[in-house]
Amino acid sequence: MLKLENITVRFSGLVAVDNLNMHVQEKTIHSLIGPNGAGKTTVFNVISGLVKHEGRVIVDGKDITKVPVYKRVNYGLGRSFQNVIIFKYLTVLQNLILGYHSHAQYNHFDEIFSTNNYLKTERKALLKAIEVADILGIKGILGLYAGTLPYGYQKLIDVGRALMSEPKILLLDEPAAGLTEKESDIFKEKILRVKSEDVTVLLVEHDMRMVMDISDRITVLNFGKKIAEGTPAEIVNNEEVVKAYLGSSAKEVKENE
Repeated sequence: MLKLENITVRFSGLVAVDNLNMHVQEKTIHSLIGPNGAGKTTVFNVISGLVKHEGRVIVDGKDITKVPVYKRVNYGLGRSFQNVIIFKYLTVLQNLILGYHSHAQYNHFDEIFSTNNYLKTERKALLKAIEVADILGIKGILGLYAGTLPYGYQKLIDVGRALMSEPKILLLDEPAAGLTEKESDIFKEKILRVKSEDVTVLLVEHDMRMVMDISDRITVLNFGKKIAEGTPAEIVNNEEVVKAYLGSSAKEVKENE
């Protein structure tokens, strides 16, 4: 579903991502992890088209390296952000419907005069919003103002808005950040539900319990370089990964216990 080929990002001489190659298989949850400053969000920004880079980004067999940011949604790319930005004075339903804009097939004339084309599109958006709300378990709060809801629900709204564009691959940037352990467990279940809808998920997350529980495959970055890739069981016992996170080898950690 996603291929990153020889991705390199430089900021004023600093190499933030160094010749990264990564493949994300269709209909899986693939996590991208690493210590702070490893380059994870930079990789997300490369995929989203937000930073200049060397190398190629391929989504579902199509090279989108030179595709403008605003057009990447048309290639099946959806994303939520680490810092939640929602419209607090709009309802949950209205926030979700905003994510359907890439499918809107009407103009200002249609909107002003409520033409059949406009009404048909609005009905599709409404039905899609109800479907997404059902997937995320928020149907009961569609009429509430988003700004009045707890942070965990606002995170779900952000993910729901991304799902409204019907992405083939969904990028989740630290969805559990700021959540309680209970909220994190709920969110974990929602991500698995998204996967069951045949959406591929690429996840950046510091909550290792979540990562190990739901990931099919994990890629580990350190100082912009890929140092390991494999299943959760393979990653948790990888010497390079333990050293990157703890500053010591697995053997040294056991000796100090």
